[in-house]
Order: sequence, then structure tokens, then C-alpha cells
Amino acid sequence: MNNAAPKPQRQPRENRRHRAAMAQDQDSGAASNIIPGTSSELVLKAANSIQDTSIVDIDGGALEGGGQVLRNTVSFSCLLHRPVRVYNVRAGRSKPGLRPQHLTGIMLTRDVCHGRLEGGTVGSTEIQFYPGNIQHGEYKADTGTAGSICLLLQVAIPCLVYADGHTNLTLKGGTNADMAPQLDHMTMVFRPIAEKFGMKFDCRVIRRGYYPKGGGEVMVTCHPTKQLSAVTMTDRGDIKQIYGRSFVAGVLPIRVAHIMAQVAESIIHKEYKDVPVNIDVVKEESAIGTGTGIVLVAETTTGCYLGGTALGKKGKQAEQVGQEAAEELINNLYHGGCVDDYIQDQIILLMALAKGKSTVRTGALSLHTETAIHVAKQLTEAKFEITEINKGATIIECDGIGLVNSQVGS
Repeated sequence: MNNAAPKPQRQPRENRRHRAAMAQDQDSGAASNIIPGTSSELVLKAANSIQDTSIVDIDGGALEGGGQVLRNTVSFSCLLHRPVRVYNVRAGRSKPGLRPQHLTGIMLTRDVCHGRLEGGTVGSTEIQFYPGNIQHGEYKADTGTAGSICLLLQVAIPCLVYADGHTNLTLKGGTNADMAPQLDHMTMVFRPIAEKFGMKFDCRVIRRGYYPKGGGEVMVTCHPTKQLSAVTMTDRGDIKQIYGRSFVAGVLPIRVAHIMAQVAESIIHKEYKDVPVNIDVVKEESAIGTGTGIVLVAETTTGCYLGGTALGKKGKQAEQVGQEAAEELINNLYHGGCVDDYIQDQIILLMALAKGKSTVRTGALSLHTETAIHVAKQLTEAKFEITEINKGATIIECDGIGLVNSQVGS
């Protein structure tokens, strides 16, 4: 039976992937605290790394104009051994320049590749990054704020899968912050998709941390790979099941989580009557601060994963939180793509690095995705082709560079 839903009667919500980019402006407080890891003497020598030592200039205010330009640029710089200068850092934001979480991510990347960073201060609008060799080991990073741990992972994990061994990260900051990607979305949606490319990592939550204090702690193990593989994701298939977690922490009673789950399930069943829905209700035992939210995942018969998330805040009814998450999931399913709007831009870097031609069907191309492709074209020889199927559906094709990690076996 085909579980494709009719077009929802409600209007699609604002693209929360764009709103997530504004999360950086919530950061305040102490500067980053990075504790370098101990590493072996073995180093990454990518067989086809670009060894051009001339510095590449990247406009940090281009297109989306936020932290994504910075993160992707630094990741490519680290992987390809290309020094970069990023100017107009976050020029498209209400508070331009580095915020603590951006600085933390860059410093973490600097440490894992034993590189050099210039301009690394909160508020800086220009940085220069000189990469060294990626080394495995034990690394720690702390934003000192509620800055998103997910954004630290986005810049570091692509580099560490090209290390010479397994790497352990201990990251502190916000696990579930308003207007930022939730950690659960990364583990429940991004991770199984990344594994299709050959990127593997494990993630364990030690403690949840909520805005404004942060203080969450996550332990991550990154596994090295020889080479990422191209993927073909053009057939979403039927929806096999929908699951998720509805949670509260701090002083909030668990009945709030039950309400969010019940409302979300009711809305989903109106569109997908025959699809099983299972939402776990959780009272977080280890957390700093008070928080609540819900993460939903749709798994399909062809191995696609698409999500919908929402967070509560003071004055926001639990019913509204559950409704937002359910409607975001439904809108992500309606366009017929194989990835949701959060994942769409995150896979661009993987497609650029992989060996072979990747083809992925998505919803309408987001500004974040356009930005990710723009950065990839400036720093790699990856070839992208975008085909608009209709106003709400797109095919992204990429001939990747096939970056090889010569320090690990086949």
C-alpha cells in the first residue's frame, strides 16, 4: 500500500532550517574552552588531498551568510590541507562575527588537525585557518554557553572519519536549544543517512543542557574510513513506521510530554491512518535547566529517514509543541524527497568527498543547500547538477572527488 499523503490542508510552516541558522545569536557568555587531545604520531595522508599551500579567500557573508559557510570551509580546509581566510564572518546575522559556539568548533578542528588559527576571538569578523594533519585521540570542547553541540559535530565529524584511528570527543554545550538542530535529530536521522556514505560515529548523552545555561555533555566516538561512497536516494518508498521521543526536564511534569506526544500522534494519524506511530515519553533524569520538546522520525521501506522537531518554551502550550513537530514532519514527507530540510544541506559535504556520483531527491532547494554547494565548488573539484522536478521537488547530483584516507586499510 502506498502511504503517500494528500497535501496537508494547513500551510507549510516557515523553513525551520533557516531559523536554525539564527540560533547563533542566542549565544552569550564565556569564550570557548578547548582541551587538546593526546594523539599518536601517525597522521592522515589523503592520497588525493590538495596540497596547494596558497590561501583561499572565502566570503563568509555569501548567500546564507551565517555559520554554515564557516563550518564547511574549515572542514574542507582541514580535509584537503588548504589554508583559508574567511572574511565577513556571519555578515548575514544580526550579530555578525564569531559567537562562542563557532569559535569552539573551529578550535576543536584546529586541535584535531594540529593546525593554526588566526583571528580566533569572539566577535571576530575574519579568521585564517592553516590546517595540519588529522590525528586521532581524545579531545574535549566546551562552548561555555547553550551553543549547539550539534554544530560542533557538524564541523568535526567529517574530519575525524579521515583520521588514522578511532577518536573520542567530549563535547559540552546545548543539546536541545530553541531554533537550533536538536541532538536527537542528528542521532536518529542524520546518523543512519551518513552511514550510507560510510561515515560512522557513536553518540552517548551524559547530560542534557538547555537554554540559557547549556551545560549538556555528550560523548562521541568517530570511526575512521578509507573512503566515503556515493549514494543514490531517489525512491522514498512507503512509510514503514513513525517513532520519536517526547521529553521534559527540570521542574516540568511528565504530563507535558504526554500531551505533546498525544497531539502529535493525533495529527499524524489524520494524514497516515495505517502507519504505526510509537512516541516514547521521557522525563530526563540528568539535565541542567528546564526544557521540553519532541523529535519525530519517519522511516520508509527504502531506508530513508525524515524528521520533524519542536521545542517548548515559557508561555508556549504543550499542544502547540506537539502540533509543530507533527506538521514539520508531514511537510517534509509531502514533498516526496528522501531527506528532510535539515539534512538536505548537511549531505552536500559528504557528496563532495565521496567516490562516484551521488544522486539524492530532496524538497525545494534551500538557501543553506545553495550555500553548501557554493562552498564545495570553491574548495573542491566536485561537480554538482541541480534539476528542479517541480516547485517543491529537486534532484541533486554530485560527482565527488573520492578523497582517500591512506592511513587506514581497505
